[in-house]
Amino acid sequence: MTKRAGYLVAFATLMATPVLAADMAAKAPPPAPSYNWTGFYVGFHAGYAWDGDPTVSYTPNDGPANASTCGGGLGGTCVPPATFGISGGLIGIRAGYNWQPDRRWLAGVESDFNWTALGGTGASNFFIGGKPPAASTFQATENVDWFGTVRGRLGWLATDNFLLYGTGGLAYGRVNTSATLVSAASLGVFIPKTIGFFCVAGTPCFVGNTSQTLTGYTAGGGVAYAISPNVSLFVEYLYINLGHIKDVNSVALNTAMTPAPSSFTAHFSDVIFNVVRGGLNYKF
Repeated sequence: MTKRAGYLVAFATLMATPVLAADMAAKAPPPAPSYNWTGFYVGFHAGYAWDGDPTVSYTPNDGPANASTCGGGLGGTCVPPATFGISGGLIGIRAGYNWQPDRRWLAGVESDFNWTALGGTGASNFFIGGKPPAASTFQATENVDWFGTVRGRLGWLATDNFLLYGTGGLAYGRVNTSATLVSAASLGVFIPKTIGFFCVAGTPCFVGNTSQTLTGYTAGGGVAYAISPNVSLFVEYLYINLGHIKDVNSVALNTAMTPAPSSFTAHFSDVIFNVVRGGLNYKF
């Protein structure tokens, strides 16, 4: 009986060994991720920005300006609105913080600042009334000198070192606009002792500009790939809306014949543009 009991114990031990081994394997902790995104980082980037359809329209502000366009009988035509594009390159710097609560998700905040060559020009061709009416052009310009963003972001890790993310938050920027009228012939329209203008052929006749720091919002997304424990590469897209810029008051320059200058108001559409950029981040 004793020998038989020993055989039974040995057999039970042999049968239990694979089960115990399988149980231990099932409870083994998963391997540590090959890259952890948590931490502060700084970086730089370069890219391109564009907007296909900013518009500008014009309103005469007084009797001579109105009479010399489509508001009177001097042979002038209305100043048509202009639609034009703005585009240009950019370079910038950034800093942020990522927090990776688990192997697949990431949250963070990021701020960036960008210097740009983003700008464009639109021409409105018309006839300014006089004797005879003269072919004329109102030229509008819009330029973004710089812009920045402060954003939150949420990311999903397809692998330990490949990140897809969405982002959004505050945007701000410095925008310059101008409106200049040039006539092909010298002429003048004025109300004696009150208001008017006089244009010299081929030189600026009405001139105005404005510069303003605007605030708005941004949203977008991107991808990032970690190539070492501290360095990652990224490419991202942002939609930026800085809102409405102040109207430009374009005022007559040559007022020797009149005590007060005539003017037109140039109304610009909201400052909206798209950004594609790529660069490198260094995590501390």
